Amino acid sequence: MAIIAIRPGLEDDVRTVNVADLKNRLSAYLKQVREGEAILIKDRTDPIALIIPLPAGNDVDADVGVLVASGKARPPRASLSPAFWALPAPRIPLVRAAGAVSADRDESA
Repeated sequence: MAIIAIRPGLEDDVRTVNVADLKNRLSAYLKQVREGEAILIKDRTDPIALIIPLPAGNDVDADVGVLVASGKARPPRASLSPAFWALPAPRIPLVRAAGAVSADRDESA
């Protein structure tokens, strides 16, 4: 499932629930989403979010789709060629690789 911002006018086409009702009956609403129904969440009278079913596919694709929708990832431009997978793996110690990743994360924060 994905939780996304909602555009005005969509509330006429989907089931609408308020935040308090969603909290009290979350499992029931999630079951409806699993069955294909979209649910609009309102805070009093203001629409604030839409819970929609994710497209069919494996969980990895769904997770990437959520990251792309949130702006935390970009979709691939092309598939990796089989030649990529035939390349030898880098030969560096795990500690050094982990250090490089940590340093990169520190710099981008």
